Amino acid sequence: MLRNTIICGLCGIVGIVRGQSLNDTSKNHIEYLAEISLVGQQSKRDVLPSPEIIGTKVNAGKKNAIIILDNLNTIVVNNNMRQILAKVPGMHIWESDGSGIQVGISTRGLSPNRSWEFNIRQNGADIAADPYGYPEAYYNPPMQAIQRIQIIKGAGALQFGPQFGGMINYVMRDGKSESKPLNIQTAQTIGSFGLYNNFIAVSGRKNNFYYYAFYDKRSAEGFRKNSAYNTQTLYISGGYQLSKNTDIAFDFTNYNMLSQQSGGLTDADMSGDITKSLRSRNWFSTPWLTGNIKFNWKINNNQLLQIMAFGMDADRKSVGFTKAIDIPDTINAKTLQYAPRELAIDKYHNRGIEASYLFNYYIANQKQTFTAGIRYFASFTTRFQKGIGSTGTDHNFTTNYVFPGEFNFDTKNYSVFLEQVFRVSKKLLLIPGIRYENIHSVASGRTGFNTDGSEIKIDAPAQIRNFFIGGFGLEYHLNNGLEIYGNINQAYRPILFSDMQAVPGTEVIDANLKDASGINSDIGIRGLIGKWFYLDASVFALQYNNRAGRLSLYDANNKAYTLKTNVGNSFTAGIEALIEIDPIAHTSFKKKFKMPLFVSYSFNDARYQDFNLSIKNGAGLNETKNINNNFIENAPRNILRTGINFAYLNNKTSQELFNLGFQYSYVGQTFNDALNTVVLSPNAQNGIIPEYSIYDINLRVNLKKDISVKFAINNLSNAKYFTRRASGYPGPGVMPSDGRAILFTLDVKI
Repeated sequence: MLRNTIICGLCGIVGIVRGQSLNDTSKNHIEYLAEISLVGQQSKRDVLPSPEIIGTKVNAGKKNAIIILDNLNTIVVNNNMRQILAKVPGMHIWESDGSGIQVGISTRGLSPNRSWEFNIRQNGADIAADPYGYPEAYYNPPMQAIQRIQIIKGAGALQFGPQFGGMINYVMRDGKSESKPLNIQTAQTIGSFGLYNNFIAVSGRKNNFYYYAFYDKRSAEGFRKNSAYNTQTLYISGGYQLSKNTDIAFDFTNYNMLSQQSGGLTDADMSGDITKSLRSRNWFSTPWLTGNIKFNWKINNNQLLQIMAFGMDADRKSVGFTKAIDIPDTINAKTLQYAPRELAIDKYHNRGIEASYLFNYYIANQKQTFTAGIRYFASFTTRFQKGIGSTGTDHNFTTNYVFPGEFNFDTKNYSVFLEQVFRVSKKLLLIPGIRYENIHSVASGRTGFNTDGSEIKIDAPAQIRNFFIGGFGLEYHLNNGLEIYGNINQAYRPILFSDMQAVPGTEVIDANLKDASGINSDIGIRGLIGKWFYLDASVFALQYNNRAGRLSLYDANNKAYTLKTNVGNSFTAGIEALIEIDPIAHTSFKKKFKMPLFVSYSFNDARYQDFNLSIKNGAGLNETKNINNNFIENAPRNILRTGINFAYLNNKTSQELFNLGFQYSYVGQTFNDALNTVVLSPNAQNGIIPEYSIYDINLRVNLKKDISVKFAINNLSNAKYFTRRASGYPGPGVMPSDGRAILFTLDVKI
């Protein structure tokens, strides 16, 4: 079988799993570990399939992957996701933020906007602004502190809640497996565009207590003018083994970021100096606090219980001149000042608790696994918008005026999930599951003031939903180390905050407005044959129904208004495939050399079905147009990433002495709007996003066991390209990606 029985833990959770053995062998055996072991910790591979069960969560039958950060031959300080996720086929990445502060990733024809189609978690807890009403991930942890990234595509909605893309969980290091009371790591990185990153971490274990903490500071001038940034992250975690089978752990994150936004460019600008900036007064900041505490109890060899409480307090602040890029931001000749900037501030307060339980039992000598969970989540968001900011150029997030727009969003969620792994035989697994959701969302506040000073109240009825979603998966293990897997699962996406606020007299919310719903399905084959060939190839389909949108209509008096309603459906189908081989693994040179090469490819056919849009006709009046069969925007049909690494090994210890890697990335062209506009607009907000190719080189040299240096050249050919046309923040306009960058890291462990 592909994966053998081990005992492993996720964030200190004890889990009985059947997974790939830690030494990358494909031999069938049962290995019982006395202590908890981190998934993939001793693996030499950088990408692994998930074990069938991690802790109390089921991964069997799902399209999944685990990325082991220590095994990547990549400098990760700037969160270069095209390299980090290279072996996860089908990941579309917005590369409009070279600092790596704002990570935008998607899959299967969905939007990459701050990864909002994924359920984003850190150590199993939500870290997005609000996963139900505003699921944008403004905070992303420093990759140097991450032990692994766990990805479940599509089918994750059963266990993790609202999303169509799946679940991404950043699992931080925790010090639990350390053998000394004090370990110190420092990694210093310098690079192009004034980059400097200082990372220092301490960890250790003393008897029953273990801990991990780090401080990360990153700053740079940026590839473009007016794109300087500074980030600081402090993370503290610890745990205590209350008994052999019980422990309690906590973690705390304090993140602060300040970034200058250089704004968009026009298409004509892309043929010239793309480092220039047409905006110098735009700033962005996201102070972010998260906390998480877990109680883990291995009741006996067949029962596990985890209780997790988590919370988040965070802000999103922006100030700038965000009008179309063909409108210059200049000093007024009469006032000798710039125009006032627009100021917007969000405040997020989230609290939640999850409890999950796993129970193994036997039928006809076959172990069966039942898992269940319950969740309560509450969030309160306040949004201050359309504020009158200062006329200056600095990062001033204060105002002397009352914000015209003030919105309050209150969300409460109760959910329960059940999932069962039926092992019909040693080869065949059937996995049914179901989830119940109760979501209660209330919006209040104002959109502005009347001429008499009275508030223009939001017209937004409370949204209360109760529903079930279900799913079914299977796995069949072949005799050659491969397995067939498949699933079909319902998914959903709650109504967003923006769909719940309406300006009386000009906007109307459809009383029958529904959450988006649909179906994700996969069928594929994956496995590791020996130590030289790995395959994960699948086909998928995604039906996305009841997409929310806006229609411009006219009332009985021929007065125009905007209706916020469900405007239509879409369907995406395609292929996702990863092949990795090492031609040296079967030769006499395998003790001295490794030369793994991989090809990661995806094909997406993402199209709208019955879908209505409001457009202006030749007379300049609004009318509705159905765009059936149009391509979905920001959904490249072809994504190819391929690479090769050459490693020289210590003949006695098999440890790498150096590793030289080369990676090629190709992303096909995409449309930027649902109308599939080809003609470029003067403000650069509409038009094709062209295809592009990128080359990256990485070198890692291990001077000693605990001292290494890394050297990287990103975008070797200095290609001019962009992945995004922004209609608002942080543009508007074309958002150029970074040119050639050289980075160097010295990593020392004591």
